[in-house]
Amino acid sequence: MIKILKTVLLASVLALSVTSAKSEAVKLVTLEYPPYEYKDGSSADGIVVRILQAAFGKLGKDITIEVLPWKRALHMVKEGDADAIFTAYKNDERVKFLDYSETVLMPQVLSVWVQKGSDVGFDGSMDSIAGHKIGLVDGISYGTMVDEAIKVGTLKSVDYAPQSENNIKKLMGGRIDAIIMNKYGAMHHLKNHKGLDKVVELQPEISSIPSYIAFSKKNNLAGLRDQLDGVLQEMIASGEYQKIIDTYFAG
Repeated sequence: MIKILKTVLLASVLALSVTSAKSEAVKLVTLEYPPYEYKDGSSADGIVVRILQAAFGKLGKDITIEVLPWKRALHMVKEGDADAIFTAYKNDERVKFLDYSETVLMPQVLSVWVQKGSDVGFDGSMDSIAGHKIGLVDGISYGTMVDEAIKVGTLKSVDYAPQSENNIKKLMGGRIDAIIMNKYGAMHHLKNHKGLDKVVELQPEISSIPSYIAFSKKNNLAGLRDQLDGVLQEMIASGEYQKIIDTYFAG
């Protein structure tokens, strides 16, 4: 009888342990970077937040998301105090302690934006917009092509603002001809100022830099990374990924 009771107790303990392990949430950290990820009251929201909530939900995994200063977030995932970080660029230093997703979580697209009906044309070269007044944010690098065009004077009329939102207001008010800006960042500010139907993105894009979700090597989560990769690829292929983005801006 005692032996049976011990067996039952052991089985109960193991069952509780398994349940606890299954219910333990995956801890994600990120930065304040609207519209991709940001703090909304006591929780997190944003395009990428919604994509990850849907993706982990398909895996049956609960997640927590903490919005932190970037250096602190990186330190936490390096030390294993967090399970994964997003949206992270890949570099040689970070791959030493992070297992990056193979699937690009969010491309960071840089584009030229103008008022609808504008005669500004863009063919992919800075020469094509050299004669126009271009709005930029002071102190920001826009990548090699744009930075070099400013340095050598190809862009002859550059109007600097302290924040991206200021440039959106100036463009909508007709005080500048075009702005160079992160795609979804521009759409975020245009949405806030009811300008999504008044401003258009010119093609081609200036650049597109991939950003990822990356898992702590210290926590041995490469297997979870692979599972998430599969789900993200399915979401992209089915159109669900783009639908989440479109719904965010339609709301």
